[in-house]
Amino acid sequence: MALAAYRNILRATRLAFQGDVGVLSAARMKARDDFDASRALDPKGEDAKKAVAHANDVAKILRENVVQGQVNDDGRYKLRIHEHTERGDNETIKQNKGKNTLSGVKCCSA
Repeated sequence: MALAAYRNILRATRLAFQGDVGVLSAARMKARDDFDASRALDPKGEDAKKAVAHANDVAKILRENVVQGQVNDDGRYKLRIHEHTERGDNETIKQNKGKNTLSGVKCCSA
């Protein structure tokens, strides 16, 4: 269970940070450190299950919500969007346009 989650994270980092060796190695080091810190957990315990679920959630976010951008010569950014990148239609944003937020101030108002 934990090994599958670890492999899931490694695959997600490879996809999210492809071509950026520094960030890729830092992300993999962080994943390894976090898994090493959880090594002492009882594999059948609730804490281990929560840690595995958290790792799978992180992998999902890396795979679907993280994109790389690189500045072109003309100052524009080129995004590397892949087949796993989540693409929304912004309908939920359009529906809430002009409504008040929790703070009582309209969204995006000056």
